[in-house]
Amino acid sequence: MTGFRRGLLAAAIAFAAMTSAGAQPVTMTLGTASVGGTYFVYGGLVADLLTSKAGIPVTTRQTQGPNQNVILVDEKKIELGMTTMGVALQALQGSAAWTKGRKYENIRALFPMYDTPLQCVALKKSGIASFRQLDGKTVGAGPKAGTAGTYFPLIFDALGMKAMVRYGQGGDMGNQLSDGILDAFCFGAGTPIPIFSQLDAEKDVVFFTWTDADIAAIRGKITEFSESLVPKRTYKQQTADQKTVGLYNFALAHKGMADNVAYTITRTVLENSARLTKGHPAARETIAANATRNAFLPFHPGAVRYYKEKGVKLDPATLPK
Repeated sequence: MTGFRRGLLAAAIAFAAMTSAGAQPVTMTLGTASVGGTYFVYGGLVADLLTSKAGIPVTTRQTQGPNQNVILVDEKKIELGMTTMGVALQALQGSAAWTKGRKYENIRALFPMYDTPLQCVALKKSGIASFRQLDGKTVGAGPKAGTAGTYFPLIFDALGMKAMVRYGQGGDMGNQLSDGILDAFCFGAGTPIPIFSQLDAEKDVVFFTWTDADIAAIRGKITEFSESLVPKRTYKQQTADQKTVGLYNFALAHKGMADNVAYTITRTVLENSARLTKGHPAARETIAANATRNAFLPFHPGAVRYYKEKGVKLDPATLPK
């Protein structure tokens, strides 16, 4: 038996001892998103952390993003998922088209991840340098069930614009932009977004968001958005701060997860933020204090226990009933 297999076996035995008989699977699956986005990278870091530090064997599953993660967690097809708060609100209310009128009420929040600011990129030679120039253009928005794929069509509608929106993995969208198939690629993920960094390194590109008036119009129509910012030099060719809209991200579990497991997962991740940040800068926001960024999604009781220990005052609307 190899050292890796011995380590995985030991982790599985420790995890089995920590849970009630039959209450949890021996290993867990964490739903992430497409290659080229931050979920894919961040999820791998969390899985490695929980496996090595908490003795909970976790593997990742590439999904279409927040929407699919919600569905899979709610239906107990995976144990852990990641979502934006906008998608979580749609899920609880059954309000968006992707829910087909169903309310996903089995999901529970564990820990805050990071903010997801929305931003677009275009090749400099295209002459496109503002969002309003995308009217009538072909725009990539990542996976259809992802944050950008869900919200950019709504943003175009909110601003009275029309665009041909194409969907696919983040890496594929970057290649299509490079090849001139797309006029722009609009995405949302923890910064720096891997595929944006790659484009920044390999091509002459322009990054852009919205004017103050456009941001006000977007937030007037899509109320779950908050004001956000992509700081200058997030990418070397981005020379100024860019105001934008954003959505916070949280990790999810099913309400049936054992309380002690939810507690251990939440504690392990939030007390190892520095380790996660070495793998991706967005994880610097993975701290207990940011649990207050959730104002409506119920926390898992095991997570609530950890926040009480740390003196974090959660929104009353998020406390288990």
